Amino acid sequence: MDDIVLNKIIDLKNKQNAVILSHFYQRPEIQDVADFIGDSLELSRKAAETNADVIVFCGVHFMAETASILSPDKKVLLPNASAGCPMADMADYEGLLKLKEEYPDAAVVSYVNTTADVKTLSDICCTSANAIKVVSSIPPNREIIFVPDKNLGHYVEKMTGRKMILWQGYCNTHNKLTAEEVILTIENHPEAKIVAHPECKEEVLELADGIFSTSGMINYVGESDAKEFIICTEEGIIHQLEKRFPNKSFFIPSNKLVCPNMKKTRIEDIVYSLENMKPEVKVPDDIREMAIIPIKRMLEIK
Repeated sequence: MDDIVLNKIIDLKNKQNAVILSHFYQRPEIQDVADFIGDSLELSRKAAETNADVIVFCGVHFMAETASILSPDKKVLLPNASAGCPMADMADYEGLLKLKEEYPDAAVVSYVNTTADVKTLSDICCTSANAIKVVSSIPPNREIIFVPDKNLGHYVEKMTGRKMILWQGYCNTHNKLTAEEVILTIENHPEAKIVAHPECKEEVLELADGIFSTSGMINYVGESDAKEFIICTEEGIIHQLEKRFPNKSFFIPSNKLVCPNMKKTRIEDIVYSLENMKPEVKVPDDIREMAIIPIKRMLEIK
């Protein structure tokens, strides 16, 4: 990255008392300029804890919404306003309301990858890092509606033994990965450990040595004696893995593991946001007051 641009961002951050948050799936140069890098759960907590006046959220729209819900007194900027999440959009307010009417006694577990409107209908949120703990916290006699990712839902069912009513959504990126692609990569790297994100299909998860959130993958690699890893998630995580573990090798099993929305944010977008204090994501108070309840319940699960 150009030093002039980097220094400009630093100056603007100081001037605006801003903090830059980046998801692991962002472009390498975005990760390198961020104050904090993490997965949805980590960044949600950072957004709530920061003393900054401005949060520049380099991720997708639901993440910026979550930051706004948790920090209504802060200005939350999403550098590229068109960075959405197709999976989050698969779960709609009216559809979930109808499903709740069909199962009036069910608890709604809403993946954090949902809109603020959907969160208002939820009992508790979860991320891929804590979904098993969240579902396990619900009394065993209650039915559970799980929204929106069917792949994560199937995995949680398997790990908890809880049969859930699954919304039929999915991550457009993770859902493209096939078992055949992973097997071919294993043939080329037979000594490699396979780690997979639970948004992948079951046929992929069955091949994995470990199933983790993005942060969990990084922790697993750091603790493992293995030197080679097949990484079954969005390719942006490779930048952090190579930086943190330069003596280990990482392989992506498919060139389809690229999230187009996560890659929309560019350095010039961050500069523009800090200069102009937009595009801003602000959740209306009436929605925020309801949506914060399931998010806070999620954050209380350790």
